[in-house]
Amino acid sequence: MSGADVSGADDASYCAQLVRDHDFERYAATLFMPPRARRPVLALYAFNTELRRIRDHVSQPLPGEIRLQWWRDLIDGDARGSVEANPVAAELMTAVSNHDLPRAELSRMVDARVFDLYDDPMLSLDMLERYCDDTASRLFSLSARILGGTSRMVEHVAHHAGIAQGLLRAIEGLPLHAARRQLYLPRDMLNVAGVREADIFAGRSTPQLQVVIGKLVASGRCHLDKASELLVAVPAGAKRIFLPLALVRRALDSVESNGDPFAPIPPSRLRTLWTLWRTSKSGAFRG
Repeated sequence: MSGADVSGADDASYCAQLVRDHDFERYAATLFMPPRARRPVLALYAFNTELRRIRDHVSQPLPGEIRLQWWRDLIDGDARGSVEANPVAAELMTAVSNHDLPRAELSRMVDARVFDLYDDPMLSLDMLERYCDDTASRLFSLSARILGGTSRMVEHVAHHAGIAQGLLRAIEGLPLHAARRQLYLPRDMLNVAGVREADIFAGRSTPQLQVVIGKLVASGRCHLDKASELLVAVPAGAKRIFLPLALVRRALDSVESNGDPFAPIPPSRLRTLWTLWRTSKSGAFRG
């Protein structure tokens, strides 16, 4: 094995471990994909993980903006320094080259993450859905391309799947966001329901907040149902990219029954794997 092969294997292993540690549901879903697709899909998932975690590593927006700009430069081919020194960057660029992934879509994911660096509120449901589309939906769409899903129908499924997943993540992230005094829940919905931001930032669950979360769950289910309805037209090979939708449906049910968004009950990894395995054997994902 050449030095380049060893380096590439190390980079792939690094990306897999990064996703496994910080986004287990997506990592678990790759276990049910064709072996040839796992490495490039994990490269995309690792890229997404790096973007999502920038806020965790900076105390001010400017260093975060600098990190995002580095990723923009990388995607545009203008990165400073050796790309090979960053395993996620190296794997991502290999996936882009081997699978002709649209760089504009990757840049769109980077640009969306500027919102994460600041404490500006999410003003409306429409704004939140656009954010979900630019992040989770793009990730579904790009991943599907690796498995031959390049049709307009795949884009439609990715759009609805990403919004459903993104709305769920906004609800599940409420404890962390509140601790940072960030607000991903739509402000207009909070105002109509009479939710006080002070209660959210104090981690207090109120009946008014439950109303808003219930509406977001309902919206997530609508998008999830639409994605599931359209999935039949997705090429058989690319369907596996959408396996996480089963986890989204289960989690939305859990959010609704839990009653306290500040005390989420995360599923066990074993249950996550079981749900994905069972779904992979269903008719919707076998043909």
